[in-house]
Amino acid sequence: MFLVYKNFPQLSEGERECIKIPRDMDDAKALGKVLSRYKDTFYVQVLVAYFATYVFLQTFAIPGSIFLSILSGFLYPFPLALFLVCLCSGLGASFCYMLSYLVGRPVVYRYLTEKAVKWSEQVERHREHLINYIIFLRITPFLPNWFINITSPVINVPLKVFFIGTFLGVAPPSFVAIKAGTTLYQLTTAGEAVSWNSVFVLMILAILSILPAVFQKKLKQKFE
Repeated sequence: MFLVYKNFPQLSEGERECIKIPRDMDDAKALGKVLSRYKDTFYVQVLVAYFATYVFLQTFAIPGSIFLSILSGFLYPFPLALFLVCLCSGLGASFCYMLSYLVGRPVVYRYLTEKAVKWSEQVERHREHLINYIIFLRITPFLPNWFINITSPVINVPLKVFFIGTFLGVAPPSFVAIKAGTTLYQLTTAGEAVSWNSVFVLMILAILSILPAVFQKKLKQKFE
């Protein structure tokens, strides 16, 4: 983050005030206005700054990444924006996973024992289709992302499965946010990025992601 700051183009006083982690839609609009002004001339610097900031927020579970997802739709073509958000989410969540693996176990055991035990039971039931289950959890709001990130290493979710499930699972919600970013200046809150149609589509995708596990379980019960 320090290197990104040092290599960023020289900004005016007013522009520097806008370069901060967005906390609301007004912050996102102001940040988008500044970044779009420098994006073409300093393409690599802006892209690396976006990437590093997004991964940083995800790694330490700092709020604000939803606004960066929306902002990506404003700054970049849709395919690049979607890949960028999915990659940043996957890497940031994986770094959070590794931090939890190294130093977070005492915290999980002390403060999240009951929830972690319940989720561990769910993971064991879906062990054969763990990627599908992680995708399902990323699409749906049943468990907070920070909770998934810090408890996964404790209950022995493999890092590779965790990364792939996260990368694929954040794609549908990110699709909604990125599409909303194309009309950034018409939004007043992050909630406006989500419509009933998009909620319905996310529900369908969540159901589809878990169907393989359900069907295999039914088939096993039938032939046993």
